[in-house]
Amino acid sequence: MAVLPAVRIERNLKLIAHSDLGGAPNVGEGLAMKLASGGRRFFYVAHESAPIAFSVLDVTDPCRPELVWQLPTPHQDVRGNSLALRGDTLLLAYQVKRPGLTPAGFQVFDLSDPASPRELGFFDTSGPHSQGVHLVTCMDGRYAHISTGAADFEPNNPRDHQFYMIVDLEDRARPKEVGRWWIPGQRKGDAEPPLPRHPEPFDAGYRLHHALCYPERPDRAYLGYLDGGFMVLDISDRSHPRMLSRIDYHPPFPGFTHTVLPLFERGLLVVTDESISEQALDWPKRMWIVDARLDTNPIMISSAPMPQGSDELRRTDGRIGAHNVHENEPEPGSAKLQQTIASTWFSAGVRIYDIADPFRPEEIAAFVPETPPGQRGTRNHDVYVDHRGLHNTGDSLRGGLYILEYTGQRPLE
Repeated sequence: MAVLPAVRIERNLKLIAHSDLGGAPNVGEGLAMKLASGGRRFFYVAHESAPIAFSVLDVTDPCRPELVWQLPTPHQDVRGNSLALRGDTLLLAYQVKRPGLTPAGFQVFDLSDPASPRELGFFDTSGPHSQGVHLVTCMDGRYAHISTGAADFEPNNPRDHQFYMIVDLEDRARPKEVGRWWIPGQRKGDAEPPLPRHPEPFDAGYRLHHALCYPERPDRAYLGYLDGGFMVLDISDRSHPRMLSRIDYHPPFPGFTHTVLPLFERGLLVVTDESISEQALDWPKRMWIVDARLDTNPIMISSAPMPQGSDELRRTDGRIGAHNVHENEPEPGSAKLQQTIASTWFSAGVRIYDIADPFRPEEIAAFVPETPPGQRGTRNHDVYVDHRGLHNTGDSLRGGLYILEYTGQRPLE
């Protein structure tokens, strides 16, 4: 059995396996599992940067993950940072370092053979002001929800280059756009004036990061829009999305709304703000709980406590703040959590919160590996909880993929 990396904090989460992903240990914002015939389980990992776009591992035995397939990036200036999986369809985002480069958009793969993805098509969003697709989701297998630029979209400010687009995958070889939305004033030519800028150094841009839409509410989209806060959209007419509500709480908070996760059984939203500054200079970046029983009037009711030990970590390490959460994918391989939130916090690792009382979230588990050589602080980036209750998380720089077993007394549900 391979020697496991050293661990800094291990509280109710036990490290059971690790993979360096074939020497490309930079894990991005896309993790997914597919249950295959014969009880086999395959895990799909997007990479933060070149030279690999995404990897496939056989995790049937979670203590012995086996790398079975990898896709190189077309060149060093493009990444496959995000992926989405539903049934036999996998979508891989392509984002380039500079506007105007290609390929920029997303690839469509068939997973009939889960260990050997087969490309079916490509949706192109390249253009003179576009860096392509930053993030892609596809919860129902039919419609992709993407944060992207486009050839015909010129922002008023170059930092505002990503907006919301809906793409129809009925013909997977020929995806087609069916609708788009952005904050009025974001694009040149809008009737509204350009958007007001946030004070330096917190002007990260008004652009979409995350868009989530679930089969439970196919007429709603939940957007994390960086410096624009978060929105709930009515997409019952996909060709004309309409904003139902928006909460923008920065300033005074320092911006970068990242993910908006709906918990439909609870009438709640979980909202995260990403940390983007070393030594936690943009502290605090929090995880918020929002009452969304009336989605035209969401109310922020609490925030999760900052991770235990974070005061010490932020004096010595890199980024510290909320980032991705487990997103309750509809796939059979995914856990469906309503009372518990699994979240990544960069140098503060992975944290699990009990939100049975949404007014008083409580940290119940934590995992922080030792910092890999050559970087300041760990960079735990994304987390995926599988149907066995195992937590899969990765470091976006050099740490690779960690597989964790929850050992706490409270059930994860």
